[in-house]
Amino acid sequence: MDRRESIKTMLIGALGAGLLANGCAPGSPEHRKLQEVYDFSSYGRTPEEKARDKKLFEENFFSDHEFETVAVLCDMILPATATAGAASEAFVPEFIDFAVKEWPHLQDRFRNGIEWLDQYSRKQNGKDFIFATAEAQTAVLDAIAYPDKATEETKPGVNFFNEIRNFTLCGYYTTEMGYNDLGYVGNRPNVWDGIPQDVLDGLSVDYDEEWLAKCVDQTRRNDIAKWDKDGNLLT
Repeated sequence: MDRRESIKTMLIGALGAGLLANGCAPGSPEHRKLQEVYDFSSYGRTPEEKARDKKLFEENFFSDHEFETVAVLCDMILPATATAGAASEAFVPEFIDFAVKEWPHLQDRFRNGIEWLDQYSRKQNGKDFIFATAEAQTAVLDAIAYPDKATEETKPGVNFFNEIRNFTLCGYYTTEMGYNDLGYVGNRPNVWDGIPQDVLDGLSVDYDEEWLAKCVDQTRRNDIAKWDKDGNLLT
C-alpha cells in the first residue's frame, strides 16, 4: 500500500507531479486568492462576518516565494495519481494562505517554518527549497517527515512539516476532489425493512399486518405520519 492509499485508509476509518519533476520554476503556480477559485457570494453570513471576510480576502498572506514553497510541499504530500488530482489542483495552497489569515497565531509558525526550510536546503544543496532538484527536495523532507527521527537541528522543520501536512490533508479531503478520492458520498438515508424473518421466527413473534403495512412500506418512506387524538397511528 502506497503512502496516499494509507492516508485514505486512515481518513475513511476516521470519518502536481509536474512540480516535483522540475523543482518548481519561479512564477508557478499562479498565486491566487481563495475567493478567486471558490464562490462565497451565497453562503450565509451576518453583515459583520461579511465585512471581516472582505478584509481577509483583500490580499494574500504569503509572498510569491512562500506560496510556491507551500504549493510544492502540498503536492509532495499529496501528489497527483491516475485517479485523483494533486493538492494544488484542489486549491489547497490557497486554502492554507486563507487559513493563516483567519488564524493569526499560525502566521509566524508558517513563515518561520518556510524560512527554516530554505536555510536547511541551502545548507544541504546550496539552493532554496523550491530551486532544488526533486531528489534533493525529497531528501530534505525525509529528514523532517518523521517526528521519531527528529534531531536538535531538524526539530523546527519537523514541527513545521507536521503542521503543513495536517493542513494539506484537511484542505484536500474537505473538497469535492478529496471526497471523490475517498469515495465518500456523504450522509445517505438508509432503508430499513424490518427485523429479519429468521430473527422473528426465533423469538416466536411476528409483525402485525396492519402495522407492517403502515411502518415498513418503503414506498411510503416520505409520507408524514398522522395520529388520532388518542395517539393511534392512522396512516
